[in-house]
Amino acid sequence: MKNLKKILYGVSIDSTIGMMDKGVCMITSDSRLVKENYLFVAINGSNYNGNDFINQSIEYGASVIVSENFPREIDNKVTYIKVENIKKCLAIISNNFYEYPSEKIKLIGITGTNGKTTCATLMYELFNTLGYSVGLISTLNVKYSNIINEVKNTTPDSLKLNYYLSEMIKNGVEYCFMEVSSHGIDQYRVYGQNFHIAVFTNLSHDHLDYHKTYKKYRDTKKIFFDNLSRKSIALVNNDDKNSAFMIQNSLALIKSYGLKSDADFKGKIMEMSLLGTQIKIGNSDFWTQLTGEYNISNLIAVYSVALLLKLNDIEVLSSLSKLKNVSGRFDIINLFKDRFIIIDYAHTPDALMNVLKSINKLRSKNERLITLIGCGGNRDESKRPIMGKIASHESDKVILTSDNPRFENPIKIIDSMYKGIPEKFQNKVIKEVNRKDAIKIGVNLMKTNDILLIAGKGHEKFQDVNGKQIHFDEKLILKKIVQNVRK
Repeated sequence: MKNLKKILYGVSIDSTIGMMDKGVCMITSDSRLVKENYLFVAINGSNYNGNDFINQSIEYGASVIVSENFPREIDNKVTYIKVENIKKCLAIISNNFYEYPSEKIKLIGITGTNGKTTCATLMYELFNTLGYSVGLISTLNVKYSNIINEVKNTTPDSLKLNYYLSEMIKNGVEYCFMEVSSHGIDQYRVYGQNFHIAVFTNLSHDHLDYHKTYKKYRDTKKIFFDNLSRKSIALVNNDDKNSAFMIQNSLALIKSYGLKSDADFKGKIMEMSLLGTQIKIGNSDFWTQLTGEYNISNLIAVYSVALLLKLNDIEVLSSLSKLKNVSGRFDIINLFKDRFIIIDYAHTPDALMNVLKSINKLRSKNERLITLIGCGGNRDESKRPIMGKIASHESDKVILTSDNPRFENPIKIIDSMYKGIPEKFQNKVIKEVNRKDAIKIGVNLMKTNDILLIAGKGHEKFQDVNGKQIHFDEKLILKKIVQNVRK
C-alpha cells in the first residue's frame, strides 16, 4: 500500500472530495483491471472516455478516482480528485508510485522520424554483447533479463513505462534503450523521466494525421530536448538541418554525430555493397553487415552513445562489426542465390527515398529494382501520392498494394498513391490489392540479379483490417512463394 498524499506529490490539483489520508494498492486507467483499494485514472482517449467507466471501477473496488471532471454521482466511501491535465497527472503519480525508477537506471531515449528502432535495438545488442545487463523499450518489444513483452505503442503509457523500468531495476538492469515517439512526448508518456542521453536521428514528413502540421510535429519533438536537465546529454545528428532547432533551449550537454557534417563523432563510408559496409571512425576502420547510408548513420549514433557512456573504443568497434540487421530494417532475405529480396519498414516518404537511393547506389543498373509499397489506412493521407511518386522515380517496376488498411477501402488508398505518379511512369505500375498476391507478382517478375524491395511493414507479423489483426508474416509468405517458384 502506498500513501495517497505521497502518490499525488507534484500534481496540480483543482479540487477534492473525500478522505485524502488513505492507502492505494495500485494505479490503473483500465477499469477492467481494478481491484480493491485501486486508484482509477479516468483518461479521455481517442476511442473512449474514461469517465464512462468510473462507476464500474468503483464496483470493482476503486477507492480513489482521478479525473478532469467530477462525476454526477458521488460515493461517500470514495475519494475524488479533479486535475487540470489527466495525462500529465498520470505521468507524475506513476513516477511517484514506482519511486522514480528512471533515476536508478541509465535511460537512453531515441527520437526522430526514422531510425529509432534500429538505434535502440543495436544499442541493446551491442551492450548485451559486451556483457552489460540491459533493457529495451521499442516498437518491436520490451526486453530485459530474458523477459520479452509484446507492446502496442512505440512508447508505452507512463504507467507501463514506470512499471517496466522498476522491473528492470529489480532484475539488475544498468542501461535501458528506449524509443521516444512524438505521440509519447505529446501525450506526456515520458514526462518526468530522467534521460541520461537523448538522441535525435532526423525529422521528415510523418504523423500529420495526428499533429496536423509539420511545424507542430517538429515542435513536439523539441519538447523532449527542452525538458532535459543539466545532467543529461543531447546527442544530435548534424547531418539533419533540424538538429540545431531541437537543442536551442536545451540545458543538456550537447554532442553530435554525422557522416557528412563536422561532428564530435564523425564516420565515413569507405566501401559499400548489398552485403555490408566498410566504415572509418577516427583512425579505425571496421566492417559491418549493415548497409545503406541511413543505416550507417544509425550505427554512428550507436557508437557515439557507447563512447559517451565511457565504453572501451576498441571493444565497441569489434562488437559493432558483429551486429546484424534489425528485423525488417533493410533485411536481406536469402532465398535466391542470384537475386535479392529486401524487407524494409519504410512507411514515410523520407524513409522510402533513403532505402531506394541506397539500393540504387549499390546496383550496376544492369538489374531491375522492383518496389512493392502500400500506405496505412486512417493515417496521414497527404504522404500517399508523395510515396507513389518516389517509388515510380526510383524503381524500374512498382507494385501498389495494401499495407494496414484499417477501416479504409484499400483500393482508395492505392488510387491516392497512384495519383502522385507522373504519367510517363504510369506504365511501370501494377495495382494489386491483396498484399500476398502482390508479393507473388513481385517474386515472379524477378530475373537474375534483380532486386525486390518489399516496403512498409518490416517486422510486423499482421495486417490490420477492419479492426482485426490478421496474421501476415512476410518472411514466411516469401519462403512459400519462392519454394513454389523453384518447383
